[in-house]
Amino acid sequence: MKLFKKIASVFLIIIVLFLLGGYLYFQKKFTPPENYLKVSGIAEKIPIKWISSNDNSHSALLLPVKIKGISRTFYMQFDSGSPITVFYKKSLESIAEKFQNQPKIDNENLSISTAFTIENMNVISDTFKVLNYGEKINFDDLKAVNIIGTIGTDLLEKRITVLDFKNNQCSFIEKIQEDDFVDFEFKKRKILIPSTIENKKLKLLYDSGTSGYELITTKEIWQEYRNKNSVVKTEKGNSWGNTLIVYSASAKKKIQFQKTIIHLSEVTYIEGTSDLQKFLMKRSGMQGMIGNKLFLNHKLILDCKTEKFKLE
Repeated sequence: MKLFKKIASVFLIIIVLFLLGGYLYFQKKFTPPENYLKVSGIAEKIPIKWISSNDNSHSALLLPVKIKGISRTFYMQFDSGSPITVFYKKSLESIAEKFQNQPKIDNENLSISTAFTIENMNVISDTFKVLNYGEKINFDDLKAVNIIGTIGTDLLEKRITVLDFKNNQCSFIEKIQEDDFVDFEFKKRKILIPSTIENKKLKLLYDSGTSGYELITTKEIWQEYRNKNSVVKTEKGNSWGNTLIVYSASAKKKIQFQKTIIHLSEVTYIEGTSDLQKFLMKRSGMQGMIGNKLFLNHKLILDCKTEKFKLE
């Protein structure tokens, strides 16, 4: 009997250590690094540029930027699903070929020390992460849209963000009168916005990387929300080089954010995400993702420092 108790105790300790180790692993893996951005100045009413793909006219939201020492305008994708601002290796390498005085990529740590500006706002870091991604810059075409990186929510920690989709403008400011603002969650630099659909309270991840979709949810909820016998649109998506299959169908639902009601005309689900991603989605408490398309006729103001937002 004593031997059995000892064995049971050993197994219990092993299970506890396993669970603790798993918890610490996930905490470390999915906790974003310290915010090393140094931001000065503000940017007001910056024109938004949209990328179109197939039948989707709002598949990505781009903002114009300039790199220190180069007068040419480049673009970075605004992605509220990314906790850090990153640059694309292939794009930077082609810039370095043309402009020899540019900072060199630290290939060992895949990082770069540089600065970029959006109007009068300057963003500096010694440790911008560099992804093995992107395309060579087309310097021959002055109208070419050359994308060199992604702006993440680390910048949103430094400035209040005003996304004026009505007028296709974006601002990063330091102060605003926060009348009628309400709470949202900013966990691990992820934006979780409270909403209501058919009297059901939901927490939805605002991921502008899924720009051209209104609501992305599970297959089960997709079946529930979509119009029956509606045509299903199928397309391929891209997540940092990984191919996903995206299914969208028409819907007639109302989604409410604080006092603002938006008509949901389309609902989407995605196949190809990993079991780990699905697990993390459930663990975070979110019931879906919303992109820019849902807010096209509205203004979204996000203050990530105070975790307050307003939708107009």
